[in-house]
Amino acid sequence: MRILIFIASFLFLSGFTGIAEYFEPKNWAYQLQNANPEEISKSGFELFVMDYSRDGSEKGEYSKEDLERIKKSGVIPVAYLSIGEAEDYRFYWKGEWNENPPKWLGKENKNWKGNYAVKYWMEEWKKILREYIDRIIAAGFKGLYLDKVDEYEHWADPSSGEKEHYPKKKTAKWMAELIVWIAMYAREKAGESFLIIPQNGEELLKYDRFILQIVSGWAAEDLFYDATRPKSQDEIDKRTFFLDIVKGSGKFVLSVDYVDNGKKDEENLKRIRDYIKRAREREYIPYAALSDRKLGEINRISGVQP
Repeated sequence: MRILIFIASFLFLSGFTGIAEYFEPKNWAYQLQNANPEEISKSGFELFVMDYSRDGSEKGEYSKEDLERIKKSGVIPVAYLSIGEAEDYRFYWKGEWNENPPKWLGKENKNWKGNYAVKYWMEEWKKILREYIDRIIAAGFKGLYLDKVDEYEHWADPSSGEKEHYPKKKTAKWMAELIVWIAMYAREKAGESFLIIPQNGEELLKYDRFILQIVSGWAAEDLFYDATRPKSQDEIDKRTFFLDIVKGSGKFVLSVDYVDNGKKDEENLKRIRDYIKRAREREYIPYAALSDRKLGEINRISGVQP
């Protein structure tokens, strides 16, 4: 905590605070595969979270012209960025790591092949993030959507399979410091209106509230439903306790539940409407995504979304 306060104080005295400006979108959408700038421009959504590349690779990176088309339509493009895992299809990945991984690279995610835990507090990982963020800003994105914030729990879990683990209080502090560092680095280059939106890991606020001054808002997956299965009230309450703190601090909360099974029947529509109603009752901004979790298309639902 002292480190975070020192950083903020130093930048404040330098004329740069890194503090988030107030902003709240009326709606949002989330697509990570093969997003089409023309479709995004005509989507009707105000904020659009997308990958910085059509297919995640360097070759597929969106151009400045692509981003200008999106922004001229009034849509705010925000780039997805995994800060707690490395992905083997990204520009920074070296083939030699498969046999001889660097010391900051951890175990592969059993649920997502090609994604590896990282020691996100190490300078080697921050160096990669610097280049990644530079590419995102150069393309013209208006913010960052930070995934794998909850990776601090992985490094505190003795059953994670890693050779080492640490007290959760320490791993949480390291993650909070990383988010602050990312926000200040990005806003120094792109301006203080640059959006910083962590996804999941909201329990991080139990260990550090300072980051509420830095982030623009927070996002949560699978809050009310696990695909088409309703969550228990206890499960919901544990998360909304922290998300309501975000709202109470004057920041927005984005919610994405994968509740749409793709069928055109009344049962599916009823579930989608229930999810959206429950999110809006808490003043969260909902997005009903398809249950396959691929995020491969814009999910428009006539009369419901957007």
